[in-house]
Amino acid sequence: MRAVGARDAEFVRPALSRRAVARLLVVLSASSGCLDVFCVTQLGGFFASVITGNLVQLGHSLVAVDSRLLSGGVVAVGGYAVGVAGGTLPLRHAGLGWRSRTELVTAAQVLMLTGVAGGWWATGGRPGFAATLVLLFIAATASGVQSVVTISSGIPHAATTYLTGSLTSIVRGVVFDPHRFAAGAAGAARLLGLLGGAVLGAVVLRVAPLWAPALAAMLVAGVLITAIAVSRPRRRARARSEDAGSR
Repeated sequence: MRAVGARDAEFVRPALSRRAVARLLVVLSASSGCLDVFCVTQLGGFFASVITGNLVQLGHSLVAVDSRLLSGGVVAVGGYAVGVAGGTLPLRHAGLGWRSRTELVTAAQVLMLTGVAGGWWATGGRPGFAATLVLLFIAATASGVQSVVTISSGIPHAATTYLTGSLTSIVRGVVFDPHRFAAGAAGAARLLGLLGGAVLGAVVLRVAPLWAPALAAMLVAGVLITAIAVSRPRRRARARSEDAGSR
């Protein structure tokens, strides 16, 4: 029997346990709350990740013949779609679970969010219309990337950017079987994470508005750093096992 190669081992075994990933997803939900409250209040009334709301705004702009609103809607929805496509390409053959490729994609998201924060600082928190569209596009792209990371994380039915389905599943589960409320605890934690992130983001907007977009970047960076630190012992053990198997 041939020894399992490094590439095969990465495909078979994720770098993080499902429990660890579930906890990281709560923090990613909080980052979504921070980013969305920033975008919807500072970047023309559009969300970075709530496509349903953006489509409603887009429909309204078509009837109102509002070119600025129309531009914002197209940018928000289009940016999210670009993020989903861009995040899917490197992860489509990686298998479910948190892997080294997941960390690379998450690092790209951190760079995008840092770019949003940098652009916000460069304009003194008062971007013009064109700059607002650029910042909104980057923020929406980052949210699309995060959605792909979440879907590929190995947690069934998990979401960190659009949580309507999570709330629906929790409520339906309680109605069907009140004793199984614990089964929806992970979804409830992500919902609370989103709410907490939105509250935190709103507070920062009030007391230090120039730092508001940086908060989302710091939360995602924290997830990335934690994932790397936690997965390092597993990767070392895997490398030792592969070395032993190849001898």
